[in-house]
Amino acid sequence: MEKTKILLCEDDESLGMLLREYLQAKGYSVTLAPDGEAGFQHFSNEKFDLCILDVMMPKKDGFTLAQDIRKINGIIPIVFLTAKSLKDDVLEGFRIGADDYITKPFSMEEMLLRIEAIMRRISGKRNKNGNEYQIGSMTFDVQKQTLTTSNNIVKLTTKECDLLSLLVQNANNILERDYALKTIWLECTTYNARSMDVYITKLRKIIKDDPEIEIINIHGKGYKLIIP
Repeated sequence: MEKTKILLCEDDESLGMLLREYLQAKGYSVTLAPDGEAGFQHFSNEKFDLCILDVMMPKKDGFTLAQDIRKINGIIPIVFLTAKSLKDDVLEGFRIGADDYITKPFSMEEMLLRIEAIMRRISGKRNKNGNEYQIGSMTFDVQKQTLTTSNNIVKLTTKECDLLSLLVQNANNILERDYALKTIWLECTTYNARSMDVYITKLRKIIKDDPEIEIINIHGKGYKLIIP
């Protein structure tokens, strides 16, 4: 089984090496970067499954690095590390799209549990052929543009398929409205926003066969696909 690859950006050399050794001992593959610029270079040239970013780093801070990472990959999980506990910093981290936020000092066990929880939350992982997602009791085939429920096979339109793909990739996390509009419709307009609402309504009708799955509105933000 391929190891989960983690990008760890921490300017405290001792802490960074300690975290890397601990996570590697737990079965993860860890690349350690001493500052934000080095972290961005690694992210640009390698493939990772999760990023752990210290907020206060030289050359490029964790928030700026996260924003740059999000321009390349809008769905990769990001965990912030910080010595600060100010509410504004926490809110800024989540505004950028953090999946979790750990305040120093913390135990290695706490970090491991948080990482494991995030990886479990990334539901709807693709199967080996890279074309299918399991969404609760339903199977979503991206290539065929079909959603197989317990009693039906639904053929999706291209827009429905694209939108469901984004929702599944962000399962149990917020899919930002503007990001979806720019990704699928290429621009944010009132017309496109209304069009997306129509497709969301259609998808809700399709997935209603599984009562444990739902698409909810996040006021002022976007949508969230809830998968147990």
